[in-house]
Amino acid sequence: MTSTPTPPPTPTPVPIPRDELDQLVRGEHGHPHAVLGPHVSEGPAGPQVTFRVLRPLAERVVVRFGDTVVPLEHEHGGIWVGTTPGGDVPGYRVGVDYGQGEVVVDDPYRFLPTLGSVDLHLVNEGRHENLWQVLGARVHRYTEPLGGEVVGTSFAVWAPSARAVRVKGDFNSWDGREHPMRQLGQSGVWELFVPDAGAGSAYKYVVLGADHTWREKADPMAAHAEVAPDTASRVFDSTHEWGDAAWMTARAERRPVEEPMSIYEMHLGSWKRHPGGRFWSYDEMAEDLVPYLKDLGFTHVELMPVMQHPFGGSWGYHVTSYFAPDSRFGDPDGFRRLVDRFHQAGIGVILDWVPGHFATDEWALVNFDGTPLYEDPNPQRGWHKEWGSHIFNFGRPEVRNFLYANALYWLEEFHCDGLRVDGVASMLYLDYAREAGEWSPNKHGGRENLEAVQFLQEMNATVYRRVPGVCTIAEESTSWPGVSGPTSQGGLGFGFKWNMGWMHDTLDYLAREPVYRQYHHHDLTFAITYAWTENFVLPLSHDEVVHGKGSLLRKMPGDRWQQLASLRAYYAFMWAHPGKQLLFMGCELGQESEWAESRELDWWLLEHPEHRGLSDLVRDLNRTYVATPAAWANDVSPAGFSWIDADDAGRNTYSFVRRAPEGSGDPDLVCISNFAATPHDGYRVGLPSAGLWREVLNTDAQAYGGSGVGNLGAVLAVDGEHGSMPAHADMVVPPLATVWLRRDAGTSRV
Repeated sequence: MTSTPTPPPTPTPVPIPRDELDQLVRGEHGHPHAVLGPHVSEGPAGPQVTFRVLRPLAERVVVRFGDTVVPLEHEHGGIWVGTTPGGDVPGYRVGVDYGQGEVVVDDPYRFLPTLGSVDLHLVNEGRHENLWQVLGARVHRYTEPLGGEVVGTSFAVWAPSARAVRVKGDFNSWDGREHPMRQLGQSGVWELFVPDAGAGSAYKYVVLGADHTWREKADPMAAHAEVAPDTASRVFDSTHEWGDAAWMTARAERRPVEEPMSIYEMHLGSWKRHPGGRFWSYDEMAEDLVPYLKDLGFTHVELMPVMQHPFGGSWGYHVTSYFAPDSRFGDPDGFRRLVDRFHQAGIGVILDWVPGHFATDEWALVNFDGTPLYEDPNPQRGWHKEWGSHIFNFGRPEVRNFLYANALYWLEEFHCDGLRVDGVASMLYLDYAREAGEWSPNKHGGRENLEAVQFLQEMNATVYRRVPGVCTIAEESTSWPGVSGPTSQGGLGFGFKWNMGWMHDTLDYLAREPVYRQYHHHDLTFAITYAWTENFVLPLSHDEVVHGKGSLLRKMPGDRWQQLASLRAYYAFMWAHPGKQLLFMGCELGQESEWAESRELDWWLLEHPEHRGLSDLVRDLNRTYVATPAAWANDVSPAGFSWIDADDAGRNTYSFVRRAPEGSGDPDLVCISNFAATPHDGYRVGLPSAGLWREVLNTDAQAYGGSGVGNLGAVLAVDGEHGSMPAHADMVVPPLATVWLRRDAGTSRV
C-alpha cells in the first residue's frame, strides 16, 4: 500500500490586530510601513513574505515579480493581503484593478526612508543648513538590486505634534487614504516615497493634528506651487544649466561695502503688463527688463518678494510658500533663467525677504500640525497687530533653522546676491506696534526680543560664512546699535542698513517751496553726523510712493518744470552722498501717479522729452558713479567725505567733496547742489586743488530738460584758500540743479 504525500503547509499572513488595521484605515497609524509592504517572517513551511497593500477602491489586487503572480485577498477596509514562500523580498510590483482593467504600479511601502540618521539628528537640533535637500518634495531614484531604477518623489514634512499625515495629489486622484506617511523616530519628520509621482505633480499634505482635526496643508518646503487662487504645492525638478560661472567666481571675492551699488527696486507684477492685464513671465522679463536695466546702468536689481503669496495686494510680504518662486510668472527654472540673464549682463540680484511674519491662510503654515508650530504661541509675541499676520517663533531652534536655511536656499539654489530683510524693527522690539499691557518684557526686563536678535545673528553669520560675496540689508528704522556691526562684537551682522532718517529728512526738505528751504537747511546735512555709524543704503523705496503719499514727482513743489528739476537735482545729490543708493521703479521716469500693484508703470511718459530727459540723467548718473571710485570706494569711512560748505542756507546750496582712496590715483569728485529756484552767478566754491575741474554732470543740461545754465564744461581753480579748501573757483550754479566736478588729471596747477 502506497502512502499519500502530505502537502506542504500553506503560508499564512502574519496576523495584525483588527484595531491596528482600523487605525491604518482611518489614517491614524503613525508607522504604516510596519503593516504595509513586504514583511519576512517564519511561517509553518519556513521563511515567508507577507504582502499588505492599501487600495481602498480596488476590485482586485495582485503582487507581480518575474513570472510569479501572487493574488491578494481583501482583508479589511481596503487592505489587501497575501503571502509567498521564501526569505528574500523580491523586487515586486502591484497590479490593481479598479474595474477598468489592471494597472501595474510600484508599492510605496517597500522602500527605505530617504532621510538618514544624521539628517534627522540635525533637523531635531535645528542645525540642518541644507534643509531643503531633505524636506519637501524631491524627485528621487531608487536603484533596484537586479538592475533598473524606480523613479518617484520623496515627500518629507516636519509636523512633530501630528497624530498622522497623508499625502494626496493628482497621482492618487486626490485620495490621501492610499498614501499614509511614516513618522521617522522622534524627529517629527513624516516621510514617504511615492513611485511614479514625478515633476509637475500637484499635492498637499493631509495632517491629523494634535487636536484630532484633519487639515489639508500646502508643503512648507515646496519648491513650486499652483497659480493663485489654487493652493496646492507642485513637485519640481530643476533642469536649468547655469551660464553665470564668471559672475559667481568673481562674486566670491567681492566686498560689497567697497564697491559701487546702485539698486533698482521693483515689483515684478506691475513693471509692465500685457494688454488686458496679463502678467509678464520670468522669461519675457529676461528679454526686456535685463537690457533695460543694463542700459540704465544699475548695478543691482532688488525684487520685492518673489516667494509664493496668494494675495497680490500684499506685494509679496504675506508669504505662504517660502521656498517657491511666485508661480504667477512661471516655474522655478524660469526664475533661475531671469537671474542668470541678470548675471550675464553684469547685474546683481537682491531679494526682499520676510522672516518676521507670515500669512494667515489656513492651508499654509498657521497651526500646521494642530499646534502653533511655526508661529509663536504667546499672543503677545505671535500676532502682528499692524500687519494682521503671524509672527514666527524665534525661540524654537527648528523654526530658526527653517528661516536661515531659506535664506541660504535663495542665495545658493537661485544664485541671488543679497537679501533685503523686511521689517527688522518689528522683529527687534517686543513692544513694536503694541500698547502698554499688550506686551511683556524679556527676562532682563527690557523690550528687546532676544530670540529674534539671536535668529538675525545666526542668519547673518551663516550666510556670510557659507556664501561669500553676497550681502544682507536691514530695513531698520530705529537707533538700534550695530545693525551692520559684526556678530563677534555683538552686532546683528548685516552688511547694510537702510537709512530711513536720510530719506525722511531729504523728502521733507524737498517738499517745501524753495523760498522756505533755507529755514530747514540742515535737513540735508544731518545725515552726515551719523553717516559712518552703520553701512548705509539710501532708499527711495516703494513705501514712499503708495497709500496716498503720491509719487516722488508730485512731492516736489512748483510747476512741472520745477518738479522735474528738483528731482534731477535730488537724484544727483543722492548719488554723490555717502551710502549706496536705491530707487524704486518708475522714479526714473518721473512717474506722475503713485504706484499701484494692479497696473503697469506710466511708460507713456517717455514720449515727453522732459521725462525722457530724467531717464537719461539716471543713466548718466549710474555710469558716471560707477566710473568714479571716489563716489563709492570710501562709503564706510569718514576719510571719503568732506564738506566744502554745509552752511549756505541763504542760497539753499550745498557743496562737498568725495575723496578717492588714498594712493589710488583716482580723482576726487565735487558735488554742488542748488535747491533755490534761481541761479547763482559768480559763486565762489572751494576746491581740493588748483587746476581744471571738468563738469562731468550738470542736471540743468538741456539734454535732461533743464535750462542749459552751466560753465561751458569746466571751471578753473586757482590756489587760494576758501573755507576749508586750499583752492577755489568762481562758477555759475544753475537753478534747482546739481553739478558734479572732477579734476582733469592732465592739467597743470595754476
